[in-house]
Amino acid sequence: MTDSISGKDKLNSCTTLQEILEVATQFERTARDFYAALAPKVSKRIRFLVDELVIEEQAHYDLFKKLAEDPAVEQQIKQEISTPPGNKRFSDCIQLPDLGDNPDDQTILQYALGREQAAMDQYHALAENAPEGPLKDVFTFLAQEETEHKNELEKIYYEVVHSGGV
Repeated sequence: MTDSISGKDKLNSCTTLQEILEVATQFERTARDFYAALAPKVSKRIRFLVDELVIEEQAHYDLFKKLAEDPAVEQQIKQEISTPPGNKRFSDCIQLPDLGDNPDDQTILQYALGREQAAMDQYHALAENAPEGPLKDVFTFLAQEETEHKNELEKIYYEVVHSGGV
């Protein structure tokens, strides 16, 4: 009986690269749209950051769309890989919070840090589990890029929240 449970759990922990690519594309699209809608509501102190996030999320979205159309990826996209441990958290980021008409800088930065952490963790795990090829390369690149974004956000968070401004 234990074998069938672990087998079922193992089956439930797998998904296709196509499903992951679809969720990742949606993750980047919702982030772009969220930050674009947020930009006119934020203080001037962090508007530059929100504008940069829109550009970065758009670039990630474009990368995934291009990848989905790449013939080299067509062979890989049906393969199953283990679902990363943070997959639920990553998927949950597609549900966007309502920060109101006057969100404060700290709340925005905390939300952005959470998204970057989820993306960093997810892309790192996907890079480890993906087969060699273009998808693995993209996940590795995005894991590194999200790590850089998170580090930059942490610096800005410290400046804004703990030091009184950028």
